[in-house]
Amino acid sequence: MAEELTPETPEIPETPEEDEQPIKQRKNGLYPGVSDELTENMKTGWADTEQHDLQPVPQASYTAARRAALSARFPGERLVIPAGNLKTRSNDTEYSFRAATEYAYLTGDQTEDGVLVLEPKGAAGDGGHQATIYLLPRSNRENGEFWLSGQGELWVGRRKSLGEAEQLLGIPAEDVRELPDLLRGLSGPVRVVRGHDAGIEAALTDKVTAERDEELRVYLSEARAVKDEFEIAELQKACDSTARGFEDVVKVLDKAEATSERYIEGTFFLRARVEGNDVGYGSICAAGPHATTLHWVRNDGPVRSGELLLLDAGVETTELYTADVTRTLPINGRYTELQRTIYDAVYEAQEAGIAAVQPGAKFRDFHDAAQRVLAERLVEWGLLEGPVERVLELGLQRRWTLHGTGHMLGMDVHDCAAARTEAYVDGTLEPGMCLTVEPGLYFQADDLTVPEEYRGIGVRIEDDILVTEDGNRNLSAALPRRADEVEAWMASLTG
Repeated sequence: MAEELTPETPEIPETPEEDEQPIKQRKNGLYPGVSDELTENMKTGWADTEQHDLQPVPQASYTAARRAALSARFPGERLVIPAGNLKTRSNDTEYSFRAATEYAYLTGDQTEDGVLVLEPKGAAGDGGHQATIYLLPRSNRENGEFWLSGQGELWVGRRKSLGEAEQLLGIPAEDVRELPDLLRGLSGPVRVVRGHDAGIEAALTDKVTAERDEELRVYLSEARAVKDEFEIAELQKACDSTARGFEDVVKVLDKAEATSERYIEGTFFLRARVEGNDVGYGSICAAGPHATTLHWVRNDGPVRSGELLLLDAGVETTELYTADVTRTLPINGRYTELQRTIYDAVYEAQEAGIAAVQPGAKFRDFHDAAQRVLAERLVEWGLLEGPVERVLELGLQRRWTLHGTGHMLGMDVHDCAAARTEAYVDGTLEPGMCLTVEPGLYFQADDLTVPEEYRGIGVRIEDDILVTEDGNRNLSAALPRRADEVEAWMASLTG
């Protein structure tokens, strides 16, 4: 990575008074070691790159409808939804930026420091809101910010102008640097989505309350439960790319055996970056006994023939919708008899869970259906004493099933997480909802309550299921699930 041009770094001032002069110098482009001649030279000779006649982003009509629904829910109130800021990774480097879900959901924009403001107009409940998006404008060539600041366009790339942003997003755009003072000077009820922009929150300190802000966050979480057409298409795209990523992994399992789980992680990540924005969450590339650790993301262990690979990974699209898929694969291409027995039990449980995903069904139904099957198998194998009803009543199967059977999916891998219990886990499924169905069995390597041959085996099968008008659709059906189909698929990919 290149170093900044400035040969000398000004000392950090200790007081606000001392801080004023360096800020003024920076605004004027007067950095230590930069000559006046170079400063003047860098101001001129640049082509006009303003883009005209841009078409709105594909989701513009959908984000407008989402803002309208939000406006109707909070009439007469000012609503502030920040994108968030860059976070320092080390010294003068930052983590890759990922816009806050609420902001991206309502705008289609993903730039750091952006803020969406919905300003009430007319009488409360009568005039709706006027939406304005506050963004950083293009880097200023006159004051040298574009080449002297570490976040100037010469260093990090061209930003959209405010005019370009308006064309793309369908929202009037203003300079975000003016927003804090504007917010401080306003009166009337305000709500803000917290946790993303400390500066914006500070400007609203005496105007907001935690309870009112939480109501806004909860509403935006619940609003994402039912997906529109654009979102469903993005989730399908994410699943299709994820399927190709799993194929990539199978083709290089021999290289993973020669190295480690990291080869698997890197292989899938390449597909995610080529076809999407990123992985939707830290990939779980768990070989052998690591498969019994639910969120094994270290991915630094050995990959051995004869053991299983539990691969839980998802591509996040460029519009920030993620898949969440798991397959448990025999590393050498063939399940052993015991591996297949455990795998088939999980497959049967997943089949029962998927069948329970129907419009009008309770959210908990698919979990209960899958858990019943797994409890039956654990009793059948002699690992638990029946009857099954007793096992389920006491939750004894949870020693080996461990987790819930699924969750909502969308822009976040665990989408709608701030929703109320009555609207989510105690709620009813509706067409347009998307959720995972992911039962598993995990026998820890040190579990003395099971026969030795079970120890260190972990199996999970996970698919992304869309609730439809007449049932459900498996968005990740491109990846085989039945044991014999998995073996045939792997054989076809490895020759």
